[in-house]
This record gives sequence, C-alpha cells and structure tokens, in this order.
Amino acid sequence: MKNTVNTLLEMKRNGEKISQITCYDYTTARLVEASDINMILVGDSLGMTMQGYKDTLPVTLDEMIIYGRSVQRACEDTFVVVDMPFMSYQASPEQALMSAGRIMKETGASAVKLEGGKEVCPQIRAITAAGIPVVAHIGMTPQSVHAMGGFKVQGKGEANARRVFEDALAVQEAGAFAVTLECVPPLLSEAITKKLDIITIGIGASKECDAQVLVYQDMLGMSPRTPKFVKTFANIGEMMTQAFNEYDKEVKSQAFPTAEHTFVKSDCSKEFLDELMEEYK
Repeated sequence: MKNTVNTLLEMKRNGEKISQITCYDYTTARLVEASDINMILVGDSLGMTMQGYKDTLPVTLDEMIIYGRSVQRACEDTFVVVDMPFMSYQASPEQALMSAGRIMKETGASAVKLEGGKEVCPQIRAITAAGIPVVAHIGMTPQSVHAMGGFKVQGKGEANARRVFEDALAVQEAGAFAVTLECVPPLLSEAITKKLDIITIGIGASKECDAQVLVYQDMLGMSPRTPKFVKTFANIGEMMTQAFNEYDKEVKSQAFPTAEHTFVKSDCSKEFLDELMEEYK
C-alpha cells in the first residue's frame, strides 16, 4: 500500500506504529522500498554519514536535492521526506517557501522537514499554505548544535519541558502533519504524543511516540560511533569489511577472477593476437 499523509495519520488514529529510516542513495532506497518500512528521511545527517563532516551545517540545498532525487527514483510506496538544510529557511517565510518548492519540484518527494519550534511557525505556515506537507523537528535540533552546546538531551527540568511541549503545540497549530522529537525524555515525549493530533516521530525519545526513526548506518553497525538510543539490528559494517578483505585476498592470490567470471569466447584467435603483439613491438 502506498504511504501518504492520510494513511500515516490514519495509522496514528488507529494506534498503529510507523517506521522511518534515513536513506541517501538509490541503491539503499531500493532495499528500503522492498521492505515494510513506511517512511524514508533523506536527512541532512548525510553531511556526517555520507560526506564526513562533524555536523550537518555544511550541507547545501543543492546537495539535498541531488540526494533526495536519487532516493525518490527508487520509491513508489515509501513516503519520502527531505530535510531542509541549515540556512535554507531561517531567513524568512519567503526563503523557506522557495527552498521547499525547489525540493518538491526537483526531487519528487512527498514532504519536507525543518528544525525548530515557535520560531519557525511562520515558515511552516507559508510552506503548508502552498500545499507542501511539513514535518517539524523539535527537542535536540542538530542545526543548532553550537547554540545548544553539543548534542544534548532537551526538555530536562520543568522550564525546558514546558518549552518543548509548547513548541510541539505550536508546530501542530502552524500546519505540520508530523513532528520529530529528538533526545526528548520519555515522559515528556509520551505526554506530547498523547496531546497532539499529528504524528510524533521519536529518535532517542519514548516508544510511545507514533513513529520511530534511525540513521540506517547506525542501526546496521556501519558508523564509527553509535549513539545511546541506537540498537544495532545487524552488523553489516563488519560483514562489508570481511567481504572487502576476502576480495582483496582473492585478487592478490589470483583466485579471482576465474573463467566463470570472464567472457571466454573471442572472435580473435591466439595466433592473430600473437601476430598483433609482434607487429606492435
């Protein structure tokens, strides 16, 4: 079944959990599309996972469009959300609308995601007024990593809990159909989920959230460091290293390639090739 805004909201209303995973390329997106996962996030986390930066800030709008377009080409039923990168929406609602429009037009994605609470509600209103679905993102917002003093849990203590709770209400009122809660304490994220009519997507939050999202390299054991909130579902990173080493070993021992891996038939005889070599001495 094709996943849409309406089918996903219906899952929330029915108490069904929703799965989301990051993805940045066509090959991986084909595998996700063949699975039962509902949503893909083409996250600006690609700055760290695909480009090797220490945070997400250097990622550009053009880069998000290239990666998003590659993922969308593999997806028929999976709902694809593309992140709006740092400084592609913060300046004004007009800038946000133009950036979101480019993402939708040039990638074919189903929605955009942007970080922030009350302060970005004018941007959310502008984007949704144009008919573009929006996923909000509150709590620990990676684009604000320097202002937050690092990747830290948000919503600890009553004052901070109130701030995150009010941000959740604000983005819902502004028109977002879903909100990501990152590194938000379980009781707070559970309360937000119960209060909101829109979908809550947890990452380092409560299992009571309507949906969960993980970075695929993290959950497959491909990242150098694994955050506390990640479960390793398969150690694909170790399997890949083993396969690379086996390939290296067979190349150097000449065990690969064998005749079955080559095109053995030729229209040229050995005698002709010997003569050719002699001609070009």
